[in-house]
Amino acid sequence: MTRTSGWEKALRYLLMLAVLGITVGPFLWQLSTSFKGATEDIYTYPPGFLPEHPTLGNYSGVADIIPVWDYALNSLKVALTNVVTNLVGASLAGYALARLRFRGRRLAGLAFVAALLVPLESVVIAQFTMMRDLHLNNTLTAVVLPGAVGALNVLLMRNAFANLPYEIEEAAVIDGANVWQRFLRIALPSVRGTLAVVAIFSFMGAWDDFLWPLIVLSDSDHFTLTVGLNYLHGTFQQNPRLVAAGTIVAVAPLIVLFACLQRYFFRGVGEGAVKG
Repeated sequence: MTRTSGWEKALRYLLMLAVLGITVGPFLWQLSTSFKGATEDIYTYPPGFLPEHPTLGNYSGVADIIPVWDYALNSLKVALTNVVTNLVGASLAGYALARLRFRGRRLAGLAFVAALLVPLESVVIAQFTMMRDLHLNNTLTAVVLPGAVGALNVLLMRNAFANLPYEIEEAAVIDGANVWQRFLRIALPSVRGTLAVVAIFSFMGAWDDFLWPLIVLSDSDHFTLTVGLNYLHGTFQQNPRLVAAGTIVAVAPLIVLFACLQRYFFRGVGEGAVKG
């Protein structure tokens, strides 16, 4: 094994700090701005990172301008429903592709891969027309349906199941276990990490989605948080402190979710690694 010299190690740490500053710095600045009062100049040079007189007034100000908590509740309903549908649908489809033998299995796998190559903008009109024909426009159900089972999540689950030793299931077959018993009692408990990855991706995708809810929703009572915050962007534009507070409200649930599932997330990345 080759030993790393001192200057090489210092260079690596400097690069890591630079990447950390680029990725986390803007969020920390928004967090700081959201706590700054109206009397503090956020454009001063050199910039002041810590607020001189921290206040929660900006958060209450956002709630006074728009029903931000109602929008957040709508987003939470959509995100949680999306997580449940993806966990159930992706795990079932992934297990079928990895373990079951049926005609057209390879073709079905290629169909999921092809679905990843189709941009949303090319199918959004067809999705809108379908929701209109189903009389679901302007409902949260219409927001959930297009992303109910993501192709990427299916492929992640498929690869996680494919990496499991098949001998374990063969032993269960000898003991008389049927397909559902093997799926529920052997396969699913073995891929909890990948399930956490699917849950995080599904929640983030639904929570951060802007284009599709903006298209399909017209009643402000059904707006999700991303649409609601942008809907009154003209009001926020005059006060960047309110913009920062609204941003933190939108990002906080994602941070909490990742903090709760990070132990399973990093393990799941290895479980669902794509094999050649």
